[in-house]
Order: sequence, then structure tokens, then C-alpha cells
Amino acid sequence: MNVAVDEPVLANDGRQDDAVSRKQARRRLALYGGAGVVLVGVLVFGGYWYSVGRYLQSTDDAYVRADWVTSSSRVAGFVAKVEVDDDQPVKAGDVLVRLQDRDYRARYEQAKADVAEAHAAFTAAQALAQVAGERIAQQQQAIVQAESVLQSTDAERRRTTLDVKRYKGLVRDSAATLQRLEQANASAVQAGAAWQGAQAQLRERRSQLAMAKAQAAYADAQVEQRRAGQASAQARLVLAEQDVQDTLIRAPIDGVVGQRRVRAGQHVVAGQPLLAVVPLQQTYIVANYKETQLTHMHPGQPVRINVDSYSDRQLLGRVASVSPASGNVFALLPSDNATGNFTKIVQRFPVRILLEQPMSGQPILPGMSVVTTVDTRPTESADE
Repeated sequence: MNVAVDEPVLANDGRQDDAVSRKQARRRLALYGGAGVVLVGVLVFGGYWYSVGRYLQSTDDAYVRADWVTSSSRVAGFVAKVEVDDDQPVKAGDVLVRLQDRDYRARYEQAKADVAEAHAAFTAAQALAQVAGERIAQQQQAIVQAESVLQSTDAERRRTTLDVKRYKGLVRDSAATLQRLEQANASAVQAGAAWQGAQAQLRERRSQLAMAKAQAAYADAQVEQRRAGQASAQARLVLAEQDVQDTLIRAPIDGVVGQRRVRAGQHVVAGQPLLAVVPLQQTYIVANYKETQLTHMHPGQPVRINVDSYSDRQLLGRVASVSPASGNVFALLPSDNATGNFTKIVQRFPVRILLEQPMSGQPILPGMSVVTTVDTRPTESADE
């Protein structure tokens, strides 16, 4: 009876051992499979890291920037009208603000009158210079005439002097009368007086020529002075015209109006910031990378860009340049490591990144936070 009872028990024990063996086999198979999957994953990750991952330099210390321009007035005055609203797109040359221009227009008209007056004075000075030149020519002709008269009187003086000598000899020889000698003496005296008068006339003509030349030099100086006055008046006219044009404050670039501080009726002074124009089509990214990440980074490398505002989109860009110094160097109060309290801190260098194409339908605004990843692989590897 005991044998009959023990046989089923032994059969049940055999079946349990088989089940345990199969379970252990399945466990070993699962363990080996899991280890194989992990090994494959490690190999795949290691291969990716070795070929790609170790070249990817990423940072979230990156922001969108734009070289926006502050529009200010070049002249002082009261604001007549503000032509734009906040966040309004504008084109380069569009009128943003109008200033009252009546005072500047009055100065412009006064400058025009000054130019006309200076032109008239210049014309008059040229006429006087021309008259002085004609007077010089006239005196030169008078001098030529006076020299001719002097030569004629000198010849007459010499002739009469010879006549006196000849008649004196004739009177001694009783060949001529005393009356004839007296007439010859009188003629000689008259000829001498005429010669002296001709000399005086020539000296006077020469003196008048010198005076005419001095007057001509003065007239030429007046012409130059009037020419300078005309140029000065013309320059004042240009400045007055520019002041009138500067009462219209125009957009320097294409962009969107922001930070509008000006209102109609407000008094503004030259150089006062009125509003900003932000060029949204010229945005770029400044990413502050650690100095340890710059080893293989250079301009032209591709960049993957993730904008926090649009997490489902990814943009592409290129490294444009790397800052010549760290941000600490350009800080308002840079640290001084020569004080003795030195703590080594990894510095960050701004890297400028340009977008290869704008995001359609979704504007990228300056100030947005982004995450940038620079692919520093060699060109051949990056292209693969």
C-alpha cells in the first residue's frame, strides 16, 4: 500500500523539476537577451558618441539679438505729430515723427536772402575790380603818351639850345642881330620849361598808375572777401535747409517700431531718444559658450537651433564669428585676479550665429531664449 502511494508522489516531483528547469532556462535566456540589448545599445551609443556626439557642443546660454536703432532728433522743437504706433512695421525713409518747422523755415528764408545779398555784393566787387583794371590800362596809355611828349620836348630843348649857341657866334661875328639871339634864348627857355613840364606829367602819370594798381589789388581783395561771404551764406543756407529736413524724423532701416516714448506736443532736444526701430529680418543669435567648448569651433560650422517659444521646430544656422575676448573682459566692472582672492571660473565667449533661413509664419523676436548645438566635426565628417 505504501508503494502505491509513493509512486504518484515521485511522478509529481519529476514534473516540478522540469518546470523549474524550464523557468530557469527562460530566465537565463531573458538575462542574456537583456545583456545583449544593453551591449548593443552601449555599442551604438559609443559609436554615435565617437563619430558624432563628442563633436557636438551645446549651450542654453543663448539668446536672439538684433542690431536695433534708436531714432532721435537732430534739432530741438515741439512735436507736431507722431506718424507711427507701437509695434508698427516701417520701411527705411518712412516719416516717424514731425516737428514744428515754422521757425526753421523762417531761418531758411533768411538764409536765402543772405545768399542773394552776398551774390549781389560779389557781383559789385567784380565790377569794381574790372573798373580798376580798366583804370590801370588807361594810366598805362597815358604814360606812353607822356613819354612821347617828354621825348618831343627834349628834342625841342636840345634844338633851341643849339640855336642859342649858334646865334651867339653869329652875333660875335656881326652876322646876326642881337634881337635874333634874344628870340633864340626865349625859345630855349620855353623849350626847357616844356621839357620840365613833360617830366612832371610823366611822374604824375606813373604815380596815378601805382595808385590804380593799389586800387585794383584792393578791389581783388574785395572780390575774394565777397566770394568767401557768398560761400559762407551758401553754407548757412544748406544748414538751414538741413534743419528744415531734420524736422521730419525718418526710419533709418526697415523694421518694427518699439519703445515709443514720444507724444504730440512734447518738447524734444537734439539727441533725445524718441523710439526704436527693430530689424526683425536681420536677427541673429549670440550663444555664450564655455572656453573649453571652443577648441574645434570656427566660423562656418553648422548649428542646430531650438527656440524655447517654438519647441516643436528646429532651425539651422552657421557660426559667423567668435568674440575676441570673454564677456568678463567687456564687463563694466571686470574681475581683477591680481587681488589675491583668486578663484578659477570657466569663462564664456560670445559666439555669433546667423540663421540660414527665417522661420515662416512664426517671428523670431530679439530676447528669445534658444538652445544651440554646434557641429564641430571636420568638414569631411560633417558632410557625411
